Amino acid sequence: MEHIAVLVPLKRFDLAKNRLRRGGESNVTALANQLATAVIEHLAPHHVIVASESREVSEFARSLGVEVFESQARDLNDAVQSAYAALANRFEQLMVVHGDLKHPAGLGAFQPEDAVTIITDHHQRGTNILALPTGVDFRFSYGPDSRRHHELEAKRLGLTCIVVTDSPWAYDVDDPQDL
Repeated sequence: MEHIAVLVPLKRFDLAKNRLRRGGESNVTALANQLATAVIEHLAPHHVIVASESREVSEFARSLGVEVFESQARDLNDAVQSAYAALANRFEQLMVVHGDLKHPAGLGAFQPEDAVTIITDHHQRGTNILALPTGVDFRFSYGPDSRRHHELEAKRLGLTCIVVTDSPWAYDVDDPQDL
């Protein structure tokens, strides 16, 4: 069994970043692709797995030399939950990294503790990176206040939880002002 895998859940680039699209930004599809490419490239030498429901995103991931977990998930939580369950027999730990981090440099050197580790967004309410042991009944809860929900889930399971609020990976790109 390998120690750690990194899961990068990605939706179709032409559907990603709705808030940017509503904000009138142009070339959002290309930006989503660029952000995801940078995150995946900076995760080396970790074992990276892209989770997606999209054939195009799967082809994109394979072109970057990473494994693909094909999913028919309804949403982000469902995609991560199903990948987490499927990968539990292969890896001791899973790190979920969002594909829209503004400054992904250094991700490949990051080695999380053997605890639930939450790296928050710059508002300290979201979860940009979540590392956790596999084989536990963890319920993912991305969305508003995901940090709090993930902390409560670790507590429910009796797992040690480390929260990092001052990381260079705290900046993701969701809104026009994030650019």
